[in-house]
Amino acid sequence: MVKLQGFQTLTNVDKALKDWLGAWSTKKPQQVALPLVDVCGRILAEDVIAMDDLPCFDRSAMDGYAVRFQDSIDASQSSPVKLEVIETGEVAVGQAKQVWTGSPLPKGADAVIMLEDTNREGNILEIYGPLTPCINIIRHGEDVKKGQLIAKEGTRLNPYNVGLAAALGYSTLRVYQKPVIAILATGNEVVAVGTQVGEHQVFDSNKIILSAMCQELGAETINFGIVKDNIEEISEKISQALKVADALITTGGTSVGGLDLVPDAVNRIGKPGIIAHGLALRPAMPTGVAVLNDKPVMILSGNPVASIIGFEVFGRPAICRLLGLNKTEQHLTLKAKLARRVSSVLGRKTYVRVLVKLEASELIVEPVSVKGPSAISTMTQSNGYVVIHENCEGLKEGEIVLVQMFGNIEVDA
Repeated sequence: MVKLQGFQTLTNVDKALKDWLGAWSTKKPQQVALPLVDVCGRILAEDVIAMDDLPCFDRSAMDGYAVRFQDSIDASQSSPVKLEVIETGEVAVGQAKQVWTGSPLPKGADAVIMLEDTNREGNILEIYGPLTPCINIIRHGEDVKKGQLIAKEGTRLNPYNVGLAAALGYSTLRVYQKPVIAILATGNEVVAVGTQVGEHQVFDSNKIILSAMCQELGAETINFGIVKDNIEEISEKISQALKVADALITTGGTSVGGLDLVPDAVNRIGKPGIIAHGLALRPAMPTGVAVLNDKPVMILSGNPVASIIGFEVFGRPAICRLLGLNKTEQHLTLKAKLARRVSSVLGRKTYVRVLVKLEASELIVEPVSVKGPSAISTMTQSNGYVVIHENCEGLKEGEIVLVQMFGNIEVDA
C-alpha cells in the first residue's frame, strides 16, 4: 500500500541526470574501418589529418584564359588589350593560354580571365578590363595545408567532411561501432502492433517511437517484446537484455500503482540499481534511471508523450555518450515570440509542446493544446519544445522564448 501513496518527494531533473551519468563508466566503443560511402552519420574514431596540401598545385577556378595580370592593366571596354593565344609552353609577356576549371595554372601566368569576358579571333584574344593578381586562381594549399586537422575524433561525419577526406585521398575512415539499445515494454493491457487488440487493450506504440528515436541518433535497437505485469518475468527479461545490449529502455510499469513493478524488478537484479525515481518533470514524473552491470537503464513511462520527454532528458545524452560523441547533440534552438500565456507548476521542469510558424517574417510560437501525457497527436501537431524551468510559474504572452526544434518551421503561404 506504500506505493499507492504516490511519490513522497521528487528529484531535481538536473541532479538525477548528473548522478546517473556519473554512476556508469565511460568506455569508448569498439572501432571499425569502413569505406567512405558507408561512414556518413557515423561517429569518427580517429583524428583525420590532411596527408597533403589541397590543392597540391595552383589551378584555375574558371573556364577562361591564363594570363599575366600586368598585361591587362591598360585594358578597357573602348581600348581592349590584345594577347597572343599559345597552345604549349610558358605564358610570356603578351601571351595567354586557354584553361578549364581545375586545370593546372600554366607557368608564367598569375591570373585567369573568365571565358565570357573575352573575345577571340583565331589566336588573338581581346580582354576588356584590368585583372588583379591571383584572380580566379585556387592557390596551392589554399583550401587545406598538409598536417591540418580536418575532423576530430568524436565528430559525427556529415557529407562535407566525408567529401573533404575523399579529396585528400582517404578511402576508408575508422568509426565507432553503434551501441545496441534493448527496448522492453510492460503491461497486461499492451499488445504488439499487427496482432488483434482486445477490449481495454492498447497497441504498443512506445517501443516503436523509442526505437525510432534511438535509431535517429545512430544507435541500433533490439526489440525485447512485451512482458506482463509479473515481477519475475520482468526481472528475467531485464537480465536477458543486459547480457546482449549496451543499455536498456523499459516503458510502462514505473509509477506508484500496484502493478508498477519495473523499479522493484530492477532493484532485485543488482547494484547500484535505481539512482532516481520520481522526478520534478512534467510530463514524465514517474521516470526512473538505474545502473545494472555498469550499464545504463532508463525506466520510462507507459504514456507515449511522457516516455518521449523522458527519453529527451535521459536517453539523448546517454546514447550520445555510448556513440562516442564528444558532446551531447541537442536539438536546434531558436528564439521566437510566444503567441499566448503558458502556465506551469513551480518546482517542476516543464516541457511544453509548441508549433513554431513564420508569420510576416516573424517567428511565432503557438503552444499546442495539452491533452495529457498519452496524447501522441500533440507530438505530430508540434515541431518543438519550450522548457519552463523549476523556478518559473509560467510564460507571458509576447515573451521571447527559446524553442528546441525537432521538426521544420511552418511557413504561411
